[in-house]
Amino acid sequence: MNNQLSIIGVPMDLGQMRRGVDMGPSAIRYAGIVERLTNLSYDIEDLGDIEIGRPEKSPEEQDHQLKNLKEVADASEKLSDVVNEVVNRKRFPLVFGGDHSIAIGTLAGVARNYDNLGVIWYDAHGDLNNSATSPSGNIHGMPLAVSLGIGDESLTGISGYTPKIKPENIVIIGARSLDEGERELIKEKGIKVYTMHEIDRMGMTKVMEEAIEYVSKGTDGVHLSLDLDGLDPHDAPGVGTPVLGGISYRESHLAMEMLAESDILTSAEFVEVNPILDEKNKTATVAVALMGSLFGEKLK
Repeated sequence: MNNQLSIIGVPMDLGQMRRGVDMGPSAIRYAGIVERLTNLSYDIEDLGDIEIGRPEKSPEEQDHQLKNLKEVADASEKLSDVVNEVVNRKRFPLVFGGDHSIAIGTLAGVARNYDNLGVIWYDAHGDLNNSATSPSGNIHGMPLAVSLGIGDESLTGISGYTPKIKPENIVIIGARSLDEGERELIKEKGIKVYTMHEIDRMGMTKVMEEAIEYVSKGTDGVHLSLDLDGLDPHDAPGVGTPVLGGISYRESHLAMEMLAESDILTSAEFVEVNPILDEKNKTATVAVALMGSLFGEKLK
């Protein structure tokens, strides 16, 4: 793993309708991430937070089906440029959200530097909706589709190119809430998905062994996009769209430890920490603990 880490906060809450997730980056920092990674002998550079513009009109008054489209697109462009600059300086971008719409900008910035970027999408949801399939119009349910070149042009065209990633280079882990349109797209594109059914039957060790092998084949970099709602709400209550029956705290640590051992990651983001919905910053603390495992922390 690259020893040079650059932290980028994205206080975005415009990709969905529950306020509070914009405080996620602050909550993660408050939970001690810089100290934790510094103690693991990483060179940490905290670039602060991307500035997020506020919409002039409420979502109900906007003239587009996708809520806060312009503001999300603008923030994605900014984030893409910052992430790209970090990668150009040979540093590892570690991005804190914010809602999962930030992955549009993260992937746009990372994928500029790779021909075949692999993606591990650790999430209860597929985030493969578009304006035609989304039940809500919330863009945080669309970033993976957008990165595949599916969706509104103002999002798919971030940084001037599309698609950012290929379906054969994606692995989704922990899915248990997929809309019908997402299911159809998964079948159509042949996207590799490990639902909770597979995790329960196979065990997390086997799932991660297969996922790591799959996402490493033919790729020249691998990005981890981890939504805290991938975990069970008992372990991570402070998320906007909790889904019962999720991945356990211990299984998630195992997954991160195996990723650390594989040494394949070139970038990562942790999203959807919402302190307003949390219990004594529990979810941010979980996120920091998982990052500890991801970056090589081990029991002595």
